[in-house]
Amino acid sequence: MGRHRAPEPPRRPLLGATPLRVALATGVTCCLGAAAFAGVSRGEAAEPTRPVHEALADRAAIADEAQQRASRSLDRSPAPAPPAGPTAGPRPVAPKAPALRRPALRKVPAPPRRPRPVAGLDQAQMDNAKVIVDVGVALKMPRRGLVVALSTAMQESDLHNLASEVVPESTEYPHQGSGADHDSVGLFQQRPSSGWGTVAQLMDPAYAARAFYLALAEIPDWTELSVTDAAQAVQISAFPDAYAKHEERAGDVVDALLA
Repeated sequence: MGRHRAPEPPRRPLLGATPLRVALATGVTCCLGAAAFAGVSRGEAAEPTRPVHEALADRAAIADEAQQRASRSLDRSPAPAPPAGPTAGPRPVAPKAPALRRPALRKVPAPPRRPRPVAGLDQAQMDNAKVIVDVGVALKMPRRGLVVALSTAMQESDLHNLASEVVPESTEYPHQGSGADHDSVGLFQQRPSSGWGTVAQLMDPAYAARAFYLALAEIPDWTELSVTDAAQAVQISAFPDAYAKHEERAGDVVDALLA
C-alpha cells in the first residue's frame, strides 16, 4: 500500500505582507481619529487636513526667510557701482601728461671787454677812442684816417663826450662834461647850426665819428695831406696847427686798439 502524505499546515504570512500593512494603516487612522475627536470634545474647531506638499513648502519658506534675516545682519562691503553707459566696456585710459622739461638756460652774452687804457688815457677816454676806431674800421678807412680822427677828437674835446652850456638840450643825453664854444657838442665839437646833425645825433659818439669820416672822405687827396691839414680841412678850426701835437699819441692808441 502506498503511503499517504499528511496534509501540510497552512503557512503564516510574512511581516512585510499586505495584511500587516493594512493593519498598521488602520491603527494609525484610528489614532488620528481619536485625537481629532479629543480636540472636538475640548471645544476646538477641527481644521481641515492640508496636503503634505503644502506643509513642506511652508516649512521651506520659513527656513529661507530666517536665513535671509540672518544674512542681513552680517557686515558686507557695498557692492561695486555698475559701470555707466549703455555697455560695460573697459574704462578709457586718460592720456599721460607729457613730462615737464626744465627750459634750457639761455646764455647771457658777456659784455664786451673794455680796452685797457694806453698813452696816458683814462678808461672813459679809451672807451671813446675805441668807438672812433671801430666806426672807421667799419667804413674801411685806412690807418691814417683813424689817426686823423683821433688827433682831431683829442684836440677838440680831449676825447670826452661834451655837452654845451649854450645848448641845454645837450645835457639831457649822456655826457662827460660840458663846453661853451658856441653850440659845439660831442667828441668832435660839431655844431648843429652848421648842418652836422641834430643835438641828439651829435651827442652819440658813433654818429659823430661817422659824420667826421664821411666829411674827411670828401676832401680831395686827403691821404696825401698831413694830419694837421686833413683835420683842418674838415673842422675849419681857428687853431689849425693844434692837431699836429696829438699825432704820435693817436698813432699809439690806434695800434693798441687794432691789435
